[in-house]
Amino acid sequence: MLVSIYIPTKNRLALLQRAVASVLAQTHPTLEVIVADDGSTDGTPAWLEQLSAQDPRVRFFHHAQSQGAPAARNRAIRSARGEWVTGLDDDDSFLPERLAQLLARAAQLDAQGVRYSGLYTTEVIESPQRSYVLAKPAVTHFADLFKYNFIGNQIFARRSTYLDAGLFDESMPAWQDLELFLRIVHHAGPAHLVPHASYVLADDDRSDRISKKKKPKLLDAYARIAAKWPAVPAADRQRLYLQLLAPFYGFPLEWADVRRYFGQGLSLAAGARLARLAARRVMA
Repeated sequence: MLVSIYIPTKNRLALLQRAVASVLAQTHPTLEVIVADDGSTDGTPAWLEQLSAQDPRVRFFHHAQSQGAPAARNRAIRSARGEWVTGLDDDDSFLPERLAQLLARAAQLDAQGVRYSGLYTTEVIESPQRSYVLAKPAVTHFADLFKYNFIGNQIFARRSTYLDAGLFDESMPAWQDLELFLRIVHHAGPAHLVPHASYVLADDDRSDRISKKKKPKLLDAYARIAAKWPAVPAADRQRLYLQLLAPFYGFPLEWADVRRYFGQGLSLAAGARLARLAARRVMA
C-alpha cells in the first residue's frame, strides 16, 4: 500500500533533513516523500537533488518564486501516486510506527463498513518548557471543528478525498488546514482518531514559525470560513471565533472581540463560553 507524504518547505534545510529522515525511517516502507520546495534560496534544492538520486522514494519540485504553502501542498497532492496521502510540516517529525498504525486502523474501519473521511492522531507537543500530549475525541464531526481543530495540522486520507473536497484554499490567509478539514468532513464523513501519539509537533517561539499568525490574518480567515458556511448555527460561529482568542496565539482580549463575538448572538450560554475562555487565558 503506497502512502504519499508531502512536506512543504522554504529555507529550513536542517529542519527539513530531520523531517525527511523521520519519514524514510517508517516501519511501513512502501512510501514516497514529496518535498514541495516553495522558493528556497539556501542549500535545499541541491540537497534534494542529491537525496532523490540516492533514494527513489524521494521526489521534489522547486518553485523559483514562492507561491505559499497551500499552493505547494496542492501541487504535491496532485502529483501523489499513493492511494493514501498525508502531510508533515518541515519542522515536525514522525515516530517510526506512524504510517503502519494509520493503515491498520483504516483497514479495520473499511472491514467494518464504517463511513469516514480520514484519520488523525494525538501529537507529542514539544516546547522549550515541556513535552506533552493533548487528549482528543475518538471521532470528530463537522460541528466539532467549529469548537476546536481536533484533527490538528495533518489528516491521513485517500488522495481522492482531498481532490473531491477541492484541496487547500490558496486564498486563505491562515487556518488553511482547518478550512480544508471542514470541507473534507462535511463531504466524506467524520474523521476517526488513531490513539497513538505518533506525530512530534514543535511548538516554539522562532520568528519563522508558520502556525502562529498575526491577528488580522486570523480575523480574515474567520470571516472567510463563516461566509462559506452561512447556515451553521450562530453558536458554532461563536465557537469558531473563540479559536482565534485561544491562549496559544497570545492575543489580548479586546472590546472589539467581545462585540464581534456577541454580534453573532446574545445568550447565557454564549456568555458562559466567553467567561470560561477568559478564565483559561488568565490561568495560562
